Amino acid sequence: MKLLTVVGARPQFIKAAVLSRALQAFNASRHRDRRIQEVIVHTGQHYDDNMSAVFFQELNIPEPAHHLGVGSGPHGQQTARMLERLETVTERERPDLVLVYGDTNSTLAGSLTASKLGIPVAHVEAGLRSYNRAMPEEINRVVTDHLSALLFCPTDRAVKNLSCEGIVTGVHRVGDVMYDSLLYNLARADRRAGVLAELAGPAAGTVRLGHDPSRRVDRSSRDRHGHPVNPRTTRPARRGAAPPAHAGGAGRGGGRARLRAGPPDCAGLLS
Repeated sequence: MKLLTVVGARPQFIKAAVLSRALQAFNASRHRDRRIQEVIVHTGQHYDDNMSAVFFQELNIPEPAHHLGVGSGPHGQQTARMLERLETVTERERPDLVLVYGDTNSTLAGSLTASKLGIPVAHVEAGLRSYNRAMPEEINRVVTDHLSALLFCPTDRAVKNLSCEGIVTGVHRVGDVMYDSLLYNLARADRRAGVLAELAGPAAGTVRLGHDPSRRVDRSSRDRHGHPVNPRTTRPARRGAAPPAHAGGAGRGGGRARLRAGPPDCAGLLS
């Protein structure tokens, strides 16, 4: 069996690492004729080394067989590039199943390409809903779920969401792959989490995940925050410019946020 895995954004790399390890363990105990061949396609949606290459290196993810290099752009333009290049790769590889993760433009492009070519789609993190159609991610996840033959849900709520939309076939509650990643990386994180140790003590604050534009830092807070951000956010901060509000801008007292950029530590931040 050949499995084509489509990834392109930071959260997908973390999730793909979990399944790739599981596939390697499965194949080790099977005869060659019954093994699953995984072919990884990286769309290039996230392309900065700190948003892409470092995850493959630190989480021991197999190198992508294909890198589409689509880069940034408006949603329609970026998704169109992915569709054009994914179609060529998918026709060449002729997989039995296309696997997509989450709710990014890479997810949408992977599911659309496979569906147009008559290839079954498997969606990891199926059934999640914000019920906010102003979010591009919500459109991506809804369309992908309705195109998928296999829907792997992290929670009972996700299963119920799909049922409410008439999707009951091929639905499986399998748990959260991010939790699996956490368990796998805990010991490694304890040894390496220097950024978290620096935030410990009387002035300790919180670690914030800042990749989702719909989330905003409480600007009234005066705590220190470890805040993983897009490299485009840290560049102006290094030049002394004020970071955007969602990266911890000025508080109500008029003080500037204490934003300090450091190197990525994937294992450390997973804990």
